Amino acid sequence: MRVRNKPWADDLIAENPEAIVLDAAAHRGHWQDRFKQQQPLQVEIGTGKGQFLIGMAKAHPEINFVGIELQKSVLAAALKTSLPEALDNLQWVLADGDGVETFFEPGEVDQLYLNFSDPWPKTRHEKRRLTYKTFLASYQAVLRDNGKIQFKTDNRHLFEYSLMSMTAFGLQLTEVSLDLHADIAASDGKLENIETEYEQKFSAKGQPIYRLVVEMPDKAK
Repeated sequence: MRVRNKPWADDLIAENPEAIVLDAAAHRGHWQDRFKQQQPLQVEIGTGKGQFLIGMAKAHPEINFVGIELQKSVLAAALKTSLPEALDNLQWVLADGDGVETFFEPGEVDQLYLNFSDPWPKTRHEKRRLTYKTFLASYQAVLRDNGKIQFKTDNRHLFEYSLMSMTAFGLQLTEVSLDLHADIAASDGKLENIETEYEQKFSAKGQPIYRLVVEMPDKAK
């Protein structure tokens, strides 16, 4: 999908170095220094315009959040939206999520979020899917023992592929939802869900939203 250039993006990024990181690898092992206080660290890969992570940061001030996005104009839009909120538990990273193990030390991350990733439907593009085994290995490298991955999509084929890929990798399923919004309605508020921009768009059309939550096994076992 072509992303429209935003002429103000470079200036906004340059003016807010306290909120956005351009050299993620330089902070490997020291991410807590970017935040007001040391707290559990959760990371979203492919953060888009930031609605999900901004919502999470507001709902959970007891957690530090990092959002990684490759498209500069898209991340600048997220930054622009977040600045008025003055969230001291949220940082943005301009980088490719492929290679996340170079950004964080082993065990530095408590939870990862993969929201509405590109499904790469053609078989020859399987290795580009964010739930392919090489990506799962990079997540395993940075997650603490028993750290979690939350995955959401509207794409049934990607959901089924991810379910098989994650279980084959040895991840432990803690939640499988075939219709997240229906499950939330039936849970009497027990299931939390911060919606993304894409999620609102797809659910408004009546499409079911799928969610998986998996847990990394204890590496010592």
